[in-house]
Amino acid sequence: MVSAWYMDKSDADQREPHKTNPERPVSLEELKAKTGVEYFHIETDADGNFDEATLLKIRNDRGYNYKDEIEIARDTLPNYEEKLKIFFTEHLHSDEEIRFCTKGSGYFDVREGKDEWIRIELVPGDLIILPAGIYHRFTLDAKNYIKAHRFFVGEPVWTPINRPADQHPARQDYLSMMRRHGQKMEN
Repeated sequence: MVSAWYMDKSDADQREPHKTNPERPVSLEELKAKTGVEYFHIETDADGNFDEATLLKIRNDRGYNYKDEIEIARDTLPNYEEKLKIFFTEHLHSDEEIRFCTKGSGYFDVREGKDEWIRIELVPGDLIILPAGIYHRFTLDAKNYIKAHRFFVGEPVWTPINRPADQHPARQDYLSMMRRHGQKMEN
């Protein structure tokens, strides 16, 4: 089951958990209500094998017709250090960002309505869907390794739109969606 919490404001290594003291955990229900992030769990074994039928149902239900796999580690990702900096720069996308972790682990940080960071730990079996227009970033944890599937509707668009992008149509649509669901959102 996914684990999420509000982050502290420390400048320590981004790969650390950054939990507040006292801790402020975020339930799945709160995560969905406060950010629009959706979560699914798919059984995954130690070798990264998983229930293909469950994943196929999610893909078909949501119209994800493009799939690839990314392995983020020093020896598998070209321009590793540069890519990690790009991933950890706060940004949004004009499409949903879907990640299904099959090996390793990492963190997605998302902004909630009061502009605070919520950290989502991604471990094998976790599939998260970040809505288009949400400010977010990604980092590895201290293990420095993750293998994940990425999904898209149509052709993938990898372009991050760095903050500030408050006038971007995807951001405006996201803010409208969250307001319709009763969230007070700051740009």
